[in-house]
Amino acid sequence: MHYSKRLKALLVMLPLTMLLGHTAHAASYTVASGDSLYTIGKLFNTTADTIMQNNNLSGTVIYPGQVLNVSSDTYTVKAGDSIYLIAKKYGLTVSALRTANNIWSNTIYPGQQLVLPGIKSSANTAAPSVSSSSNTSGSVISYTESDLDLLSRLIMAEAGNQPYSAKVGVGAVVINRVKSQEFPNTISGVIYERDNSYYQFTPVENGYIYKPADSDAIKAAYDALHGSDPTHGALYYFDDSATNKWLWSKPLAARIGRMVYVY
Repeated sequence: MHYSKRLKALLVMLPLTMLLGHTAHAASYTVASGDSLYTIGKLFNTTADTIMQNNNLSGTVIYPGQVLNVSSDTYTVKAGDSIYLIAKKYGLTVSALRTANNIWSNTIYPGQQLVLPGIKSSANTAAPSVSSSSNTSGSVISYTESDLDLLSRLIMAEAGNQPYSAKVGVGAVVINRVKSQEFPNTISGVIYERDNSYYQFTPVENGYIYKPADSDAIKAAYDALHGSDPTHGALYYFDDSATNKWLWSKPLAARIGRMVYVY
């Protein structure tokens, strides 16, 4: 279940824009699977009725790939910027900024135009600052930008060559552990947990956890953090080449690609 939301600004490149960093524009939003006028309106701090009026829609039915006009400010990335810093500056959650711009890695570049969802010119100077140290916008647990990065890297190391839903499944297992009283209650605590001096996850043991994640792994981590769980609550996973009898003896939750998920 890819997060395939795409958003691009219809920009007029003026010198003043470069000096101020942001400006108000109409932005075009490409509808993704699962979207509704309500969810799009919530992202952009507007209403379904307003979106209907701005796009001359006669009804509430929308479809994936449809382009909608939404009023929103934009920001021109400067040297030294990061997703976190831009979100903090404008009082946005990191997840909202990522979703609005379909950015699932930490790579941005000077001159790049980002849409600021829900931010309009009259609100730019008064936007409240929110900390992304506890990002809970639509998520099933609180998480930070660092947590998202760590979870993404685990997914990349464990299921980088597996189907997308298998990647989400790896993230879901970590989150299910965070929610369980049997395991640590943070993402980093779960991933770095030791059992009899051995790490719970092989990538931590062999160092693969320190390799960067690709965009699919980041999306999978985001989806898992926001409630997607193709494992139906599993607490363990392994690939089908494993010979550990204890793991194979546990109740099966799901099999996706070569990944096996158990309770």
